[in-house]
Amino acid sequence: MKRYLFLILLLGTGFMLGAQNTLSINGLNEAKFTYRTAEDSLNAYFSDSFSFALAYRNFTFGMKFITDLPRYPVEQTELLDELNSDRLKYAWKEFYASYARDAYSIQAGTTEESFGSGMIFRSYKDLEFDLDHRLDSFLFKYDDALKFKALYGAIESPTNAGKYDLAYGADVQTPTVAGVSLGASALAFRNLLALGYNERDVFGARLNASFSGLDLQAEAATSDLYRQTSASKEGKALYANGSYSLGSLTLGGAYKLYDGFQYRLQDLPLANHHGETLSDSQASGEDEEGYQAFGSLGLTECLSLNGDYAEAWNSQKTLKMNDGYAALDWERGNRHLGLSYSHVEKLNEVLDAWQQELTPAFLCSFIAGDIPIQLEGEYKLVSKQKNEVKTQHAEPKVQLDFTVDKLSVSLAAQSWWEDMSKLLDSNYYPAVELKYPIFTQTDLILFGGKEAGGKVCRNGVCRYVAPFEGLKVELNTRF
Repeated sequence: MKRYLFLILLLGTGFMLGAQNTLSINGLNEAKFTYRTAEDSLNAYFSDSFSFALAYRNFTFGMKFITDLPRYPVEQTELLDELNSDRLKYAWKEFYASYARDAYSIQAGTTEESFGSGMIFRSYKDLEFDLDHRLDSFLFKYDDALKFKALYGAIESPTNAGKYDLAYGADVQTPTVAGVSLGASALAFRNLLALGYNERDVFGARLNASFSGLDLQAEAATSDLYRQTSASKEGKALYANGSYSLGSLTLGGAYKLYDGFQYRLQDLPLANHHGETLSDSQASGEDEEGYQAFGSLGLTECLSLNGDYAEAWNSQKTLKMNDGYAALDWERGNRHLGLSYSHVEKLNEVLDAWQQELTPAFLCSFIAGDIPIQLEGEYKLVSKQKNEVKTQHAEPKVQLDFTVDKLSVSLAAQSWWEDMSKLLDSNYYPAVELKYPIFTQTDLILFGGKEAGGKVCRNGVCRYVAPFEGLKVELNTRF
């Protein structure tokens, strides 16, 4: 499918642009060499991505060539001891052609798009998890007071290599009275299974309102999953948030309710400051309800206070989570001092498990002579309990960033302390990163040292990023 779509795009775009006499060309090449200190065959990795775009008046054509020899995995469980031929890849991975005139646009190829907040549909690349959720699609858009989108696309199945899942639908948003707009979405997803396939139909509506000092957004959706081995399954979702500003005071809140509403092409709002899931072992869209309250206050011309608190739970009240954040910031000219405190707590009564993360932190930035300096640090205290077993450890981290002439330097150190009396026996992760523009449009980036890795939560799912020890060299060229 990709091969045929690529030929159509290449021939069609070549014909359109070849008839023109002036083109603009821009692009980016990113080369990266990674050496990981490990006693296995996969300690050296090289990757390169070369992308470019041709544009003339209303036409645009873009491509990206990606080489992974082999691909360095981000997730901890994907690290292998021996080389797998599937890790060696090179191909034109991205290509698109578009035409835009006035409020109309048409695009074919690799697509990044969302409907509303993304709760119902979002086609995107997840940089934190190194996952690609972008469709190869045909997309039509009309963007004026009335906004309309329609697409039909495919994405490779995560469980069946070389096979594709389908997604198609439309979205419309229109203004009504002053400051208020209404939107609606309708989508269908067809996903390949081990035996056959299933289909999911999703319908949603949303409201956006903005008045003097008041902003409101609300979105609701229903889904129907059918044509599978088990009985059909209905899902629902509701997310609303709002804020009100009066002078230097801003107050706001959010509410979420998700039930059987979790699938690949979406980006769920999690309604908490740190983007935490209800449980590390369960996707948020399956069964979750919660609220968030936040506010900010300008105490003086230079001093401000920010606060955020959220709670979430499942329908059986066996999973519970709370998330808190408070920060005091002072800023005058180029000088900035910030103090913050974070709190994340999760309870799983079924597994008799509890965990808590407390993180006081500071941030200080200023200019010494002609050198901008930023110093930040945190002391994360992690406590866990499983049945009757309790554990606790600290993860202190400090980082210093500064720039001398054209050279940017970042020095970082992180540790893992289980007991203050065993500091010399604890794990330490020192690292240094240097960035220098060797040419006007070319940056050289060098990283050496250790990274602790750990938990990362994104889009209602938590995964564990692999730790790293070794050397990374990047060369980025823009034109």
